[in-house]
Amino acid sequence: MTPIQQWHATRSLRLLLQTLRDMMVSLGPSLLLGGGLLVAAYWWLDPQPPRQVRLATGPAGSAYAGFGEGYAKALAREHIAVQLIASEGAQDDLAHLRAGTADVGFVRGGMADPAADTEAGIVSLGSLFYEPIWIFYRRDLGIARRQPGGELQRLGQLRGLRVNVDQDGSGVPQIVEKLLALNQLKPSDLRLSNLAPDAAGAALRQGQLDAAVLISAPQSSLIRALLRDPAIALMGFEQNEAYSRHLPFLSTVTLPRGVVDMAADFPPHDVPLLATTTALLSREQTHPALRQLFAQAALGLHGEAGWFNGTRDFPNTRTSELPVSAEGDRAINGTPPAWARYLPFWAGNLLERMWLVVGGLLVLMLPLSRVVPPLYTFRVRSRVFRWYARLREVEAKLETGTAEGDALLNELDELDRVAHRIAVPLSYADELYTLRNNIYAVRKRLMAQRARATDGPTG
Repeated sequence: MTPIQQWHATRSLRLLLQTLRDMMVSLGPSLLLGGGLLVAAYWWLDPQPPRQVRLATGPAGSAYAGFGEGYAKALAREHIAVQLIASEGAQDDLAHLRAGTADVGFVRGGMADPAADTEAGIVSLGSLFYEPIWIFYRRDLGIARRQPGGELQRLGQLRGLRVNVDQDGSGVPQIVEKLLALNQLKPSDLRLSNLAPDAAGAALRQGQLDAAVLISAPQSSLIRALLRDPAIALMGFEQNEAYSRHLPFLSTVTLPRGVVDMAADFPPHDVPLLATTTALLSREQTHPALRQLFAQAALGLHGEAGWFNGTRDFPNTRTSELPVSAEGDRAINGTPPAWARYLPFWAGNLLERMWLVVGGLLVLMLPLSRVVPPLYTFRVRSRVFRWYARLREVEAKLETGTAEGDALLNELDELDRVAHRIAVPLSYADELYTLRNNIYAVRKRLMAQRARATDGPTG
């Protein structure tokens, strides 16, 4: 590299570094303000969810417990740990939500108090599935009572029998009491017990119970086992339409012929039933991103066709007793944003929660950005203009004669050397050359004054 090339390279590097420094200083106030507002907004919005969430499920072996494990696996893919809280059933799950000991829980229709629970900050993430009211009884009981076809068809036929209505925390006893009241029956008209579902199933098979009332999704292993037991029969609700008119939280459903076992044609005919609709409820204090994850997981876990519903009938927001949260409504009824298909959950969630803030900051920064060019111009020009103060001092000494000529020449030479080392962008080069011309002009005046001083005594 020749000396000239080396000089140009050194000067270009110094100019680049100075330009970067000037740009950073000019942008500094705006960047600090924008960064501070962004950090404050992040702290206020708290866009990233906690890494653990509590889900109230149901007894071991129940459909609730099985679905809880499905949600735990779905959220584990996003590195969220789901703590499964075993409970006695839907009523107990609702109690956990009210007490704040669970963040999310399965609650069937008819359990919640729409006014009180809404005020308490409990919202729905959508309805998930039907839970039919299954009344199983010993098949020989219908024959002994000489019922048509040997089948029980009405609740009144259970009068005086040993009937299990599940545990208090399940919510089943409360629903059964409402059904009995419609039939002008009192709980004392039946010999009621409150065994857990598995214990009730065993007691029914052993003849220690005459009938058992269960409310559960058909995915329950106990339900499927009782349906296939030849000694156990299922009571149909021939008056299911009438029940649903009196109790709006109940829906009429049909167990289709052959759906349990197509090869054996079981059941041999359609069975009319009543069903509650189970919803996924959440506390409003639960992080919005977690509510969104649960609602999205529900689409995969409950979207397929089942014994009582078609594909995509669930999850839905039509049958929710409580207000549906924005996250649940968007996941079930809305269209996912485009970035959700390409970004990991944490990045998409951050963008979704912060885009309004970022947009607001951009709007705020536009007016502030107008001060950046003047600041940059001032920074560049100040590298040149600050030496005019020293040049003016030299000129003042020259005018007043308060300094010797050699000293003033040395100062001007020093100023000239400094001016040669100043690097500015080409668009500001005219101001640098103006400084150098002014230094030359003062030196010329000084030399002229010295020449006159020398010529004077000689003449």
